[in-house]
Amino acid sequence: MALTNRPRTVSGYGTAAGTGALAALLLVGVCGSPMYAGWVQDHTDPNGAGGWFLRLLAWPAWKLHSDDPHQGVLANDLRAILLVILAVAFLYLLPTSQAARVQSSASQFFSGWAAYVLAAGFAALLAALLGPDGSLYAAFQATGTGVTYGFFAGWIVGTASLGGRA
Repeated sequence: MALTNRPRTVSGYGTAAGTGALAALLLVGVCGSPMYAGWVQDHTDPNGAGGWFLRLLAWPAWKLHSDDPHQGVLANDLRAILLVILAVAFLYLLPTSQAARVQSSASQFFSGWAAYVLAAGFAALLAALLGPDGSLYAAFQATGTGVTYGFFAGWIVGTASLGGRA
């Protein structure tokens, strides 16, 4: 058997979802880091479009330590952890049925973008409900912020999803 005739054991859907998942992990890891969050607060104008967008990218902020001894690191970082887990889950679930019917770059892009919007909304909702001061009103407000973040940052994940096979 020649080297070029190897059977393919990897599904075509896994690659697009995998690159989108890596982009989501990097987006949360880099833009949610304490160093980026501190920099963006000190060096951007919240009244301009660019400053607003850069500050929005820091929304899934995470910390390596807790300032409040009554809350652990997990309570503070629940939103970022849930965002990554849900983004990976939605990236693997959404494109499978959609991309099988319509195989195009636009389908991959919008599936990746939609998966990140859904993940951000659900992560905000669950983190607010499961957090220390969980109320339904606060959860609804947090969900609005999460969906806004997902809408404006999700195109990055959607673009990364274009790197794979449909």
